[in-house]
Amino acid sequence: MCHDGFLGRKEGFLEVSFSLVRHDIRHNNMTYVILIYFSQNRISGETLIVPCEIAVKSVVPTVKALIAKELVEKRGLKQDEVAEILGISQSAVSKYTRKVRGYVIKVDDIEELEPIIEKMIALIVNGTYQRAEFLKIFCQMCTIIRRTSLMCQFCQKTDPKIKIEECGFCLTSNLPQK
Repeated sequence: MCHDGFLGRKEGFLEVSFSLVRHDIRHNNMTYVILIYFSQNRISGETLIVPCEIAVKSVVPTVKALIAKELVEKRGLKQDEVAEILGISQSAVSKYTRKVRGYVIKVDDIEELEPIIEKMIALIVNGTYQRAEFLKIFCQMCTIIRRTSLMCQFCQKTDPKIKIEECGFCLTSNLPQK
């Protein structure tokens, strides 16, 4: 299902518009709804999809779910404490810990992520949290997930013209690791 909305303005000779794409994904008897916003270049008609846009709706919730689950189940924090730390509602933390929300991409089997999650959690729990350092680690985690090609299906669903076998951007780009 796609809803296009023209914002009613032009910048130079380029129309600025945004689209909303909704994808329902069934997994383990659950339906996950992914809403992806993207802009369209009206000159060439080409959709300008950036992997980070896809990550916002797939990777970020997954990472927050991993952190929430770890903080609640293994570190003994209360859901409302975790909600405050992550900037989300207590209800979202509850859904993350029950795997009702935040599991669009299955990353549990990616061994490289375990020490990174631990590092992120240590920053939070030990009170040594520094935004720049945390974001750098978060981006590193996203890079690792992107290199597994788990996001490719979402890019293709957002823009069916993307040929996964020809793209390879996330798999081969020289993204910062550390």
